Amino acid sequence: MNATEPRRRWWPRSVRSRTALAVAATAAVILAGLGWWVHHDVYRQSTQIAEGQAEKQLLALLDQLKEGAAPVRRSTVPYEVVATGRRAAVAYGGGMEEFDPGTRHVLPAPPKAESPAPPDGGTAWGYTTRPIRIPAPHDYKPGGAFDKDGGTYLVMYAEIRADELSGDEVAALGVAADAQLRVYVVVLPRAAGDIAEAITRATDGRLLRAGLVGLVLIAAAAYFAVRIALRPVEAIRVLTASVTASDPRERVTVPATGHEITALATTINTTLQRLDNAAAQQRRFVADAAHELRSPLTTLLASLEVALAYPERTDWPAAATTAARQTRRLHTLAEDLLLLARLDTRTPTADPETVDLTALVTRLTEQYPLTERPLALTCDSTAPAHAHGNPDEYERLLRNLIDNAARHAAHRIQITIRNQDAWVVLTVHDDGPGVPTEDAERIFERFVRLDDARSRDHGGTGLGLAIARDLAHRHRGTLTLTPRTLGACFQLRLPRAPAPAEK
Repeated sequence: MNATEPRRRWWPRSVRSRTALAVAATAAVILAGLGWWVHHDVYRQSTQIAEGQAEKQLLALLDQLKEGAAPVRRSTVPYEVVATGRRAAVAYGGGMEEFDPGTRHVLPAPPKAESPAPPDGGTAWGYTTRPIRIPAPHDYKPGGAFDKDGGTYLVMYAEIRADELSGDEVAALGVAADAQLRVYVVVLPRAAGDIAEAITRATDGRLLRAGLVGLVLIAAAAYFAVRIALRPVEAIRVLTASVTASDPRERVTVPATGHEITALATTINTTLQRLDNAAAQQRRFVADAAHELRSPLTTLLASLEVALAYPERTDWPAAATTAARQTRRLHTLAEDLLLLARLDTRTPTADPETVDLTALVTRLTEQYPLTERPLALTCDSTAPAHAHGNPDEYERLLRNLIDNAARHAAHRIQITIRNQDAWVVLTVHDDGPGVPTEDAERIFERFVRLDDARSRDHGGTGLGLAIARDLAHRHRGTLTLTPRTLGACFQLRLPRAPAPAEK
């Protein structure tokens, strides 16, 4: 076999086959456990039946003795009746003849009877069960009731007094009038074992055949049940295979059963919708970026072509100024696009710094150029406000907010910073025309301008607020437009961080 070929495994790849085998193996273990339990329970029940037969034999012997009749030797259960003052057994049978008890009893004689007799306790009676050591048979025969080496056997016995019997009954039994009789019945494990073995053998055979048939049926049922259950999954697989990155508009059919396949189909549809939205956003972003780049490039190219066509009539300083302005606009737009691309792929900083936003805003307001038109830029907070993050990214976020306010403000821009519980709340408020309520969220989309002509005249790219919101989210904060009667007010909320001295 080629060394590069994957090794073939005996375990099937099909989910249906794997499930069927797993269910069959589980059922086999369960059936084996049940078979083991049934086997031992049947054996135990058979042993109890044998003990019950021995108990019945004991009762029958006692009844015969009370009637003065000597029990016959023919019996399925070994028994022996012994008495005090008597060397030989009173009666025996059921295999006890292997010990030749006609000359001497095998089982121990009872103690001498009490005199006078105890008061009659009524019709209730009892017997004792205990193991007794029995010697080896005198004349062992193969297939006999006892083992050739003897052994310890479970024995049931009960006692009866001779004075409870009539004189004729005592004479018929050949015992003294004051003798104590004891009736022994031996519970042979071999007899019980033969009964139990026959029953368990038949039961085991039936259980084995039923178990094999049951395993086949269970495996087949599991196979077809999984096959039917996986039909929606196969349909989902076929449909999702046709989805491409350029056209993720396909949607899978959601089953109405409400089981796990329904949740899977819903999740896949949600994922496909996100892919569709992302693809649409990417296409829109590329189209908007191309449009934004084309405008300054067209202006720059037209200016240069006119200058080259009429060099003697061209105001070269003005042409160079126009080209520089459009080039700066292209440079700003390229930087914004590059930053957005980085924000879409970068993860939050693993070990952020602690930044004092009050100090950062104070420095920006002092250094911000206000040369085009007179504006008042103030910050009314002096208390430190700390937040975790990247200082450069915080500066870019705040500068974008100030640039947006400066393009639309009439006379003044006011910045406030407050510590509110676990948050730092920063607002940038201008006295410009404001933003309509229906556009409160749309202005954070990329390349969106509510006044395109004025924004381009002032150098806006339509990406400043989108970048600011992405930076706020990157630092686990929010950036929203809050309603105001005059102008626009942007509110930035960031998680508050302890001051360096408080750590």
